[in-house]
Amino acid sequence: MERDEPRYETLSVSARPSALAPFRVRNYRFQWPADLFTSWAFEMETLILGWYVLVTTGSVLLLTVVASLTYVGTLIAPLLGVIGDRIGHRNLLASMRAAYMLFSATLMTLALTGTLRPAYVFVIATLAGLVRPSDIGVRGALVATIVPHELLLGAMSVSRTTMDTARIAGALTGAGLFTVLGIGPAYVAIVILYGMSTLLTLGVVTPSRSQPVDQAKSGALRKSPLRDLKEGVSYVWTSPLMRAAMWVAFLANLTAFPLTNGLLPYIARDVYHTDQTVLGYLSASFAVGSLVASVLVSMTRGVPVARLMIVGTVTWYCMLLAFAQVRSVPFAIAVLLLAGFAQSLSMISVLVVLLRTASEHFRGRVMGVRMLAIYSLPLGLLAAGNLIDKIGFGATATLYAVTGLLAIGAIALRWRSDLWHLRAPANAR
Repeated sequence: MERDEPRYETLSVSARPSALAPFRVRNYRFQWPADLFTSWAFEMETLILGWYVLVTTGSVLLLTVVASLTYVGTLIAPLLGVIGDRIGHRNLLASMRAAYMLFSATLMTLALTGTLRPAYVFVIATLAGLVRPSDIGVRGALVATIVPHELLLGAMSVSRTTMDTARIAGALTGAGLFTVLGIGPAYVAIVILYGMSTLLTLGVVTPSRSQPVDQAKSGALRKSPLRDLKEGVSYVWTSPLMRAAMWVAFLANLTAFPLTNGLLPYIARDVYHTDQTVLGYLSASFAVGSLVASVLVSMTRGVPVARLMIVGTVTWYCMLLAFAQVRSVPFAIAVLLLAGFAQSLSMISVLVVLLRTASEHFRGRVMGVRMLAIYSLPLGLLAAGNLIDKIGFGATATLYAVTGLLAIGAIALRWRSDLWHLRAPANAR
C-alpha cells in the first residue's frame, strides 16, 4: 500500500558520481531486482517463442507477426498511464507482472503436456502484448517517484542495465534451456522469474502524493479518465522538448529496433545459417554494448542530455547501416556491440528528457504517451517482413538505416534550439 513515509534517504549530491548511488534508496533496492527478473523473462520469451514459430512454420512473416503482437498494447498504454497516476505506479506494475506470470504459466502447461501449437502462441502473445509494452514506462515513472531528482539520470541508467543484462544472461540462458531441455522446462524458469518480480515489486513502498490544485477544485477531473488522457497528450504536445523526444522514440521503434529485436531469429538462421546458440550470441553482443553505455552514463554528471540523445541516435543508425552489409558472424557481433552502446545512450536520454520535463502528477500519462510511440515497432517489423521477402535483408536494413539517419537529422534541425544549444534547459549541467 502507499503510505506516508520519507521518499528517500538524505543523499550527498556533492560526492563523486557512483553507479551504486541509487541503491542507497531502500525502495530502489526492491525495484531494481524486480525489473531485472522481468526483463530476463521478457528476453527469454522473445527468443524462445520467435525460434519456436520460425522452426514450426518456416515463415519469416509469421515470425514478425508474433514479435509484433507483443506490442499491440501500445495503443492502450496512455490509458494505463492514467491508471498509474490514479492508483499508484507500484500497484499497477505489480498487477501487470502478475498477469505476465499467468500468461507464461499457461504456455508452460501447454508445452509440458505436449499440446502447444503456433495458434496458441499467437493468442497468448496477443493477450500479453496488451500489457507488456507499458512495463518500461510504468517502471520509469516509479523510479522518478522513489529517487531524488539529482539521482534520476544515474537511476535510469542503472535501471537500463536490467534490460541490458537480460539480453546477455536472459538470451543465453533462454537459448541454452530451450536447446537442452525444450520449451516446457524453459518456461518453468520464466514463470519463476515473473513470480519473484511480482513479490519484489510489492515490496516497494511509495509515498502518498499531494493532490494537484486543479484536481482538488474539480471532482469531474478525478472522475474522468478520458479527460486525464486528453490532458496528458496535450501536456506532451505543447512542450517542444517532449515532442522532439517522442519523435525520436517513434523513429527508433519504427526503423532501428526491428533490425535487432524481432528479426534476429531470421538473421541467425537465414542470413548467417546458424542455430539458436549463435542467435543468443548476437542478441547478447548488442546487450553488452548497451550495458557498458548504461554503466558509464550512471557514473557521469552534467551530461548535455538532449545532445547525447541526438548523437547516440545518429551513431546507432550508422552501426545499423554497417550491420546491413556484414555477412560474417564475428564482424556482426562487433557491429552489434557498438550499435547496442549507441542505442543505450539514445534511449536513456529520451527517458531522462521526458521525466525531467514532466511534473510529478503527469509522469504516468507522459510515459504512457511515450509507450504509444512503441506502436511503430510492430509496423516496422511487419513492413520489414514483407520487404525482406521482396528485396532481401541487406537492402531492407540499408533502407531502414538511411531513412532513420535522414529523419533524425530533420528532428535535430527542427528543434535545434531545444536539443542542441548548450544553454537549452535539457542540456543544463
